[in-house]
Amino acid sequence: MHELPFVESILKITLEHAEKANARRVLALDLLVGQMASIVDDSVQFYWDILSKDTIAEGAELRFKRIPAVYRCWDCGHQYQLDGEHLECPQCGSLRVQLVQGDEFRLESIDIE
Repeated sequence: MHELPFVESILKITLEHAEKANARRVLALDLLVGQMASIVDDSVQFYWDILSKDTIAEGAELRFKRIPAVYRCWDCGHQYQLDGEHLECPQCGSLRVQLVQGDEFRLESIDIE
């Protein structure tokens, strides 16, 4: 259910941009979703279908693009993608790491008619 406010925001942004472009219909949206964002595609689609009903965005295709998680080691500075469930830095073995990419959820582009 935590996807609801995100979908509300995406719909608002979509409709604002579509209106500025004098769009007749919104055809598709490209959504960037980080590996660690805990966003469920089916839930986003479910809320989209409900919230976009009777708008020019109704029926628009949602295209999800996943962004891998990237961590940076605080001890040696090495950046790496998450490999399975192990957070340790593959360079030095430290667990003092920071997520630098992979928790995003944002609208990348809108296709309109």
